[in-house]
Amino acid sequence: MTTTEYTVKGMTCGHCVSAVTTEVGAIDGVTDVKVDLASGVVTVASAAPLDEKAVRDAVDEAGYEVVPS
Repeated sequence: MTTTEYTVKGMTCGHCVSAVTTEVGAIDGVTDVKVDLASGVVTVASAAPLDEKAVRDAVDEAGYEVVPS
């Protein structure tokens, strides 16, 4: 099990949380997605390490942007 945190820019409401959770949750191997709206932190649990580009693309598809760490 791998857990990775990403900071996402632009989320402001429950709809934002839902959109990011749905898109990131659709990535193969993802087992859980938790979004903290206040901090913008998205925690992704997966069976194996994920391709960071896949996560960035999913967040982009939801209409938001992963902030470089």
